[in-house]
Amino acid sequence: MKIYLVGGAVRDALLGIGKADRDYVVVGATVQEMLALGYQQVGRDFPVFLHPQSREEHALARTERKTGPGHTGFSFVADPTVTLEEDLARRDLTINAMARADDGSLIDPFNGSSDLEQRILRHVSPAFSEDPLRVLRVARFAARFAHLGFTIADSTMALMTQMSASGELDHLVAERVWTEMEKAMRERSAAVFVQVLRDCGALRVILPEVDALFGVPQPEQYHPEVDSGVHTLMCVEQAAALSDDPVVRFATLVHDVGKALTPKDNWPHHYGHEHLGIQAVAALCQRLRVPKKYATIARLASEYHTHCHRVAELRPVTILRLLESLDAFRRPQQMAQFLLVCEADARGRTGFEQRSYPQADILRSALQAATEVDAAALLAHRRARDEKSAMSDTSSEQEQKGRANEGEIVKELVRRHRTRAIAVATGRVKQDRGTQNSAEQKPE
Repeated sequence: MKIYLVGGAVRDALLGIGKADRDYVVVGATVQEMLALGYQQVGRDFPVFLHPQSREEHALARTERKTGPGHTGFSFVADPTVTLEEDLARRDLTINAMARADDGSLIDPFNGSSDLEQRILRHVSPAFSEDPLRVLRVARFAARFAHLGFTIADSTMALMTQMSASGELDHLVAERVWTEMEKAMRERSAAVFVQVLRDCGALRVILPEVDALFGVPQPEQYHPEVDSGVHTLMCVEQAAALSDDPVVRFATLVHDVGKALTPKDNWPHHYGHEHLGIQAVAALCQRLRVPKKYATIARLASEYHTHCHRVAELRPVTILRLLESLDAFRRPQQMAQFLLVCEADARGRTGFEQRSYPQADILRSALQAATEVDAAALLAHRRARDEKSAMSDTSSEQEQKGRANEGEIVKELVRRHRTRAIAVATGRVKQDRGTQNSAEQKPE
């Protein structure tokens, strides 16, 4: 029995970056022998074990054979006759198909170290095309290593394009697609993931809502880059520069999908694209089984990003409604994520990349001022006034009616005081005197 360190740990050590998980391949062993040595079997589809002390994963060397569509249509052989080279041959990229022996020697049958030096992502063999999930994996690796100068080999890109056109990607399970996408949103150059998928034709299969944005014009006065798809990529780049949060990056990716749904007769203008995008974002999130925390910010970004852009023009009561719609009083972190998406959108335009975004400070100030309104003090004051009034009216029926309405009265009272506080915080007391206490103002 021989044990080899494989995969990302070998690759990253040669690159001198990070600290990837240490995975091992075991050659010449059986399941029974591994169990006898104290390893814990955890693999459901093929024999994978946890080391009794380190808890690191050890998998028996195996081969694969395509038996059906999609990334699950494989049969596996894992027995003592499978060699290390046969195991490495089933891997996706040459840079992931290297191993280290106990003596430190490098086993590199597919010249992965050479591709590392040349900064090339290259498939190991034609068997690459048997697993459609690898299209997304290569796009993700391109996003991870773009800052190091890595590019995809022409032959690999041609194979990915062929796979995208074959219909194989249609068989991918939604959860696996989302797993790859979520990982990609965490990568340093998340926009590269989207660009690679578009270049090979996979974006129209995986994210047709985003793919439809390419070629859709915008007013050059506000968007010198013109193309909505290009703008989206620029926004994701800005989101990645502003935040490591994959929730922010994903919401930025899909915030403008409504622009592909506006009437072409109105192009390059996109009136109402915010609301048109809500349904498209919801359908996308449902199709890919996107977790709620991602879907929520994506929906809010689609619906309200232009509200944020013009917050300086909004009336205090409208700003309060925006804060309430964002659930900012209960979930301030949710608003913080929303503001990052809006800033990425504003800066994701040619010539605007370094522009400040004062709208975020305005909304933060408004939230701070509104949060400082003391609801308990208002309630106490209201009750004291009611008790004084009740001294002249001993009717128990009148008292019960007053208490039944107390919640709604106080709620409206808090909203009025919050509106006033926002007016003061944003310097609009004079212009809003006479309208700031109304809870029935029409939205902007």
